[in-house]
Amino acid sequence: MCKFYFSFTVIILFVSCYQHVNAINGNYPIGARQAGMGTSGVAFSDLWSVTHNQAGLSLLTKPTLGLFYENRFALKELGLKAAAFAYPTASGVFAIDLMQFGYSKYNESRVGLAFAKSFGKKFSAGIKFDYLNTYYAEEYGNKGTAIAEIGFLAQPINHLYIGGQIYNLSRSKIAAYNDERVPTILTFGLAYEFSEKVLCTVEAEKDMAYKAVYKVGMEYRFMENLFIRAGVTSNPNQISFGIGYVYKRIKADISFSSHQVLGISSHVGFTYEFGGSSSQKLVN
Repeated sequence: MCKFYFSFTVIILFVSCYQHVNAINGNYPIGARQAGMGTSGVAFSDLWSVTHNQAGLSLLTKPTLGLFYENRFALKELGLKAAAFAYPTASGVFAIDLMQFGYSKYNESRVGLAFAKSFGKKFSAGIKFDYLNTYYAEEYGNKGTAIAEIGFLAQPINHLYIGGQIYNLSRSKIAAYNDERVPTILTFGLAYEFSEKVLCTVEAEKDMAYKAVYKVGMEYRFMENLFIRAGVTSNPNQISFGIGYVYKRIKADISFSSHQVLGISSHVGFTYEFGGSSSQKLVN
């Protein structure tokens, strides 16, 4: 019992200190590439667009499988695991993802199904339906709810991408008591390719109950298959950096982020593209 309350106190301390709105109710920033760029990801495309902005999935051309793990602040109770699979078709790109955060006494999980489609060469849209579940040990048990997400990705001029997403479009409730709801979060951002080697991102994220979160990220192609990344995030203030490497069909990414109070988190991810060798572009 004492161990349970100690571990649960760790979770509460984490949520209290780490007031980034993504830290609760299923909307976690997933992807080691994104983590290395200040958790930005709404305005560029890769497999983890399944969580950052579903419209970005429309740029995928091959079936892709991905795995991700985050070790937050070196605490196993705050471990986050995720997996995703995307499958392009003539009608659009379908994707499914799974996520779990926490440990045996307290955890949050999510399963989602997404669809994205391009409308011409300059505009894409995506939608996703999720089921969120929170588990408390002892007498509390499980609590689940369904939500919807929607996003867009546009390229108004060469090298500039604009993306936006609404998380919990459906304004779903967590519980009837006190009208407690899953946060509705709006994210808007830009990504610009300064050259074939440099991608920069700027994002703003807003939940009505919190201050806006601002993110800036950069990715630099240091060598043909080697990428270096860095980023900063506000509210709370964090800095991050990471590297990525592409080998044939495999993309491997690792990054680290530093919280001003809680310390260092590590993020690692792998993706595998079926059919042909992988050659990562900056936006995709």
